[in-house]
Amino acid sequence: MTEDDRIAVVGLACRVPGADDAVTLWRNLLAGTTSVRRLTAADGAPTDPDWVPVFGRLDDLAGFDADLFGYPAGAAALLDPQHRLFLEVAWHALEDAGIDPDRDPAQIGVFAGCGPNRYLRHHLLGNPALRPAAGDLAEDWDDALTGADGDYLPTRAAFALGLTGPAVAVRTACSTSLVAVCQAAQSLLDYRCDVVVAGGAAVVSTRQAGYRLRPGGLLATDGVCRPYDTAATGQVFGNGTGAVVLKRLADARADGDHVHAVLAGWAVNNDGADRPGFTVPGVAGQAAVLAEALASVGWDPADVGYLEGHGTGTPVGDAIEVEALVRARRGSRAPLLLGSVKGNVGNLDAAAGVISLIKTVYAVRTGQVPGTAHFTGAHRDVDLAAAGVEVTARTRPWDGPRRAGVSSFGLGGTNAHVLVEQAPATGDRDGACPDRVVLGLSAGSPTALRQLAGRLAARLAEGDLAVADVAHTLAVGRRRLAHRGAVGCADVPEAVAQLTAFARGGPVTDDAATRSWRDGGDLPVARGRRVPLPGYPFQRTRHWIEAAR
Repeated sequence: MTEDDRIAVVGLACRVPGADDAVTLWRNLLAGTTSVRRLTAADGAPTDPDWVPVFGRLDDLAGFDADLFGYPAGAAALLDPQHRLFLEVAWHALEDAGIDPDRDPAQIGVFAGCGPNRYLRHHLLGNPALRPAAGDLAEDWDDALTGADGDYLPTRAAFALGLTGPAVAVRTACSTSLVAVCQAAQSLLDYRCDVVVAGGAAVVSTRQAGYRLRPGGLLATDGVCRPYDTAATGQVFGNGTGAVVLKRLADARADGDHVHAVLAGWAVNNDGADRPGFTVPGVAGQAAVLAEALASVGWDPADVGYLEGHGTGTPVGDAIEVEALVRARRGSRAPLLLGSVKGNVGNLDAAAGVISLIKTVYAVRTGQVPGTAHFTGAHRDVDLAAAGVEVTARTRPWDGPRRAGVSSFGLGGTNAHVLVEQAPATGDRDGACPDRVVLGLSAGSPTALRQLAGRLAARLAEGDLAVADVAHTLAVGRRRLAHRGAVGCADVPEAVAQLTAFARGGPVTDDAATRSWRDGGDLPVARGRRVPLPGYPFQRTRHWIEAAR
């Protein structure tokens, strides 16, 4: 297998319960934080005894930076929140990759999906306050209905972000976003495009207040998701979004990209009719998709040290998943760690698979495997020890070569599995760094510009970035927006001091290079590599229509 056969993850971003970005999510996972909340009447939860007031809530679900994306207030309020979420996360993922679609010559595609438009169903249709009349409201209403379906999620992102590659909608229920990753990776290998954004968004509930228990249902009776655990009673849902940016590995290395991890292989299939019912998963199909992914790269089951499972916490589903895993391992008793992010953030439906992938990318990159929330002991129907499988009950180090698998299984039987490995080591820096560099920032408003400067100062203060790499990334990988600012610096301490002063409205560097940028010119492109930097500080305001009563 060569670099031409492998896919680099060069950017990633997410917004999930308890975390507005991937760095915060990772910190939460390492700390064992559960971000699924138990709610009260003040959160809108009913007091009905059959109601379980637990949900993976997103803060400020009604907020959206409509000005940045060019939406009038009326149109923004009619837009599916799933589309809003994905626009923002795709923007951040491209920033994390250091790619500005306006200036990068690469053909950039997008493969993504979302769940049903519950906002349209519960807030817009039948709402007497929204009966369209004439003029702007009618036009906004027509636009909302035209773009209301999930089919338009990737094309909306392509339009808003200027992406000219394939824009393809994927809809396979809970496996949607990981299937999108598989389709995107294959598109790169087929040279249909040069860069791809892949992911998904899910607003399972606009109310975000919990759920009503139904006899024999799949939801947890006590509001706790316990993947693979003896006390598991079902799943808990949440709202969220995530995206990754993919490139052919050879191209990423040639372009000086930061490679988070590498996708070595993948497979997608369906359970077909070999299962008890349409909504019941199949052992044979799940085992086959794992085996197909391994065969695609010539790996042995013993080569994989960690598996991020689908792990929803439903006793039947988890038992079937583990039985399929054991079958796919073909008798191997090599140690395998097993975990699931759903105990931390809930089942994020169409976004679940890409969030599992982001967690796994961090695990192979850092050599740490987070514990599985709420796990105390394996379910009686789950025989893990006999197959050498151990559920991670706490965060632990991961030594040796790091290769992992990620599974995502959709209601209806579409299964996806992706194999992830460490990125290859980067070589030494090519050439000397310049004596001084210009750090040029731009934003949609003065407030956002100062906030961006503050975020960058805090990131540089962590001490692991070179100013030349930061200057290079800002010059080639960030959009040119209306409000600009710049500082000159020779090293990290000076950069932190200058950016902090700028964020606080104080005096900063004023020379020919910084003035040129502030006056609309270009930045000098410093010799360096692209590095992940803090994402744009969206200026969200409320764009929300309350549900009709």
